[in-house]
Amino acid sequence: MKKILLAALIALPVLPMNAHADGVLSVYCSYQKDWCEAMKNAFEKLTNTKVNMTQKSSGETFAQVKAEASNPKADVWWAGTADPHVQAANEGLTVAYISPNSSTLHPWAKRLAEQTKNHTIGVYAGPLGFGYNPEVLKKKGIAAPACWKDLLDAKYKGELQMPNPFSSGTAYVAIATFVQLMGEEPAFDFMKKLNANMNHYTKSGAAPVKAAGRGETAIGISFIHDAVAEANAGFPVVSVAPCEGTGYEIGAMSIIKGARNLDNAKRFYDWALTPEAQALGAQNNSFPIPSNPATPLHPKMPKFESIKLINYDFAKYGASDERKRLLVRWEKEIGAVAK
Repeated sequence: MKKILLAALIALPVLPMNAHADGVLSVYCSYQKDWCEAMKNAFEKLTNTKVNMTQKSSGETFAQVKAEASNPKADVWWAGTADPHVQAANEGLTVAYISPNSSTLHPWAKRLAEQTKNHTIGVYAGPLGFGYNPEVLKKKGIAAPACWKDLLDAKYKGELQMPNPFSSGTAYVAIATFVQLMGEEPAFDFMKKLNANMNHYTKSGAAPVKAAGRGETAIGISFIHDAVAEANAGFPVVSVAPCEGTGYEIGAMSIIKGARNLDNAKRFYDWALTPEAQALGAQNNSFPIPSNPATPLHPKMPKFESIKLINYDFAKYGASDERKRLLVRWEKEIGAVAK
């Protein structure tokens, strides 16, 4: 951590921030706890700013930001899938900001900013897939799946978990992926059949592969980097990029409209786009692909070039009306049945 902070201090001349900014900053964090806390601690030490960090899934955070619109309680929303960030931008819940570090990012991160008129930007990316526990499958005499269609096999009945799209951005990315990959009607038919093999819809996106790693379920649908993190922590999880192809998330960052600590929000935003800040991910067992190409890549990070990816339409599927429509349809046709 000392090396990280030293590197960040060296980088300070390129940031529009003061090494002794002081003050307070409130951040909603939509990633795993360890990375959230690492971001909080590093920024506090770097700038002498008190950071109040709240960790929730992206769906929960979006709901909270919307509920607090008339009296915002946070300044920055960091991480979580881009779709709810895009919806927040469309609904006027965030403000436009162009960081001096924006130009240094991967094209996919800059494209997100362009599509939202600079209301949000990409901080990492990761493909959707699933992870399975080979020990559980072996014990039950079940072959490992390699494709989305494999998950419909009756032999996996009661062996699957995925997140609930009303609390998890990961699950909404899954819905949007299936629709883009298969077409809407075949996708909902697929999800209905998939539901027959589900044992639980979890609150958070990483929970299914965590459950798989602990033997609580055989297979969990999540982002591949979440499965990699479980394996790296010593749990028996094998990650799979489905053979038909898959979608991916862009983890995003936004400044909340009405932020009470706007100057510190901009400082955090600028810093979060630097290689020093983004390197904290892999150092805290989180392996999505950083948006700043100068960030050192961990060898266990999923590689986009080795995965069959769809051309995920973030503008369409992040739009408020489309997101609401698909969620309502999922709840009516699948969620209500699951209950």
